[in-house]
This record gives sequence, structure tokens and C-alpha cells, in this order.
Amino acid sequence: MKSYRGNAIAVGILLIACSAASILSVVPLGSMLDGSDYLARMAASSDRVVLTALIEFVWAAAAAGIAIGLYPILRKYSESLALASVAGRVVEGVLILVGTLSLLALLTLGKEAGAVGLAGASPYQASGDTLLAVRDWISWFVMSLAFAVGALLYYYVLYKSRLVPRWLSGWGLAGAGLCLVATVYGGFTQQFSFTTVDTVLNVPIGIQEMVLAVWLLAKGFSPSVLGAIPSDTEGLPGPRVPAFGGAGAVPSA
Repeated sequence: MKSYRGNAIAVGILLIACSAASILSVVPLGSMLDGSDYLARMAASSDRVVLTALIEFVWAAAAAGIAIGLYPILRKYSESLALASVAGRVVEGVLILVGTLSLLALLTLGKEAGAVGLAGASPYQASGDTLLAVRDWISWFVMSLAFAVGALLYYYVLYKSRLVPRWLSGWGLAGAGLCLVATVYGGFTQQFSFTTVDTVLNVPIGIQEMVLAVWLLAKGFSPSVLGAIPSDTEGLPGPRVPAFGGAGAVPSA
């Protein structure tokens, strides 16, 4: 029986790294992007902007790594859902990096606007406003949609397979669903910030992922469930665990 202990530890570490990076990414910038003089403030604090970009790179890599780390085991229960969850979180990671590129482009605009002075800064301000809007929509809406969908998919597989306790994967399903509601609400209201609604609806998934991380690091996946999975043998064809509900599937009731 393969324990997938390495996958469990890797996913646990990546969950912590992803959450930490997503929180820390807002620290260097602070309120730098608020107000009409954000280009000048970015140009004067370029080190903080670059530090934010580096943190967001870690965030993007960890986000994609979570679903990739889960894929080898989840595919044994539903290859299509496991692959879709990877796609969702890889898209999330790519979108984070698109937002990061927008931030770095804003830094360049800020330096160029500072070089020409107030008289010639108007075109730079217009371009900056566009880039800032792109970053807001990506970071607070499109990227969050990709995260929520990817998380819903792998928590569903975890719930049906019982690889982790159902109270934990069910909590993940509920939390990801609330995150999706918060994202859609934010899209309609276009309030891209830490609003009360956004914070309240996202707290459950934030806490759950930390609990899941600790669980995976301490206990890993359920040995009894893993024992029911046919082993992959040296690349030779062998029995596969059928999709949920099929004859011979791992019990989910």
C-alpha cells in the first residue's frame, strides 16, 4: 500500500505557504495604491513593489502546487475532477502573475512619469489607472473565481473518498462555496478591498486550509482508504478505482 505521505506533507506545506504569501503580499504596499498620486509613491518605494512581486510569485507557485500535489491520489477516484482542480488552481497561479506584471508595469510608469514631471504626466496617469483596474479585477474577481472552483473540485473528491475526515473536507466545500459567493458579490458591487462581506465570507476557507495543512502534516491521508486503492505496479496495466458510485468503488456512504 502506497501511503502518499510525501504528497500529504508537500500539500500541507504548500497550503501554509500559499496562505502566508497571500496575506503578506499586501504588507509591503500598504496603502500605496490608494489616492491619485500612487504612481509617484510607487516610484519612490520601488523596493517595496519588487518585494511584493516576489511574494506574489511564491503565492502563485504554491497555489498551483497544491492541486498538483493532490492530483496523483485524487485521480484514482476521479481523474477528470482531479485534472479540472489542477487546471483551476494553475489558472489561479497564472492570474496572480498577470496581476504581478501589472504591478511592475505600474512601477515603470511611475518612474517614467516622474522623469517627465507634472506637465507631461497625464498620459502616464491614464495608463496607470487602466493597469490598476486590470490588477483589481484580476486579483479580486477572476483569480478568486479560479481559486474557488479549483478548491470546490478537490474538496468534493476528498469528501467522497474520505481521504481526510468528512468534517474537514465538508468544511472546505462550504468555505470554498462562501468564497465563491463573496467573489460574485464583489464583482457586482465592484468593491475591491477587504470589505466586511468579503472578509466574513472568506474567513472560513482561510481557517479550514490551515487546519487541513496541520492534519496532512501530522496524519496524512486515511490509511484505511488508501488500503482499498489498487497499487500502480511498475507501469503495468492493472485495475483502477472506478468513478464514484461504480461497482467496486471505495465506499463513500
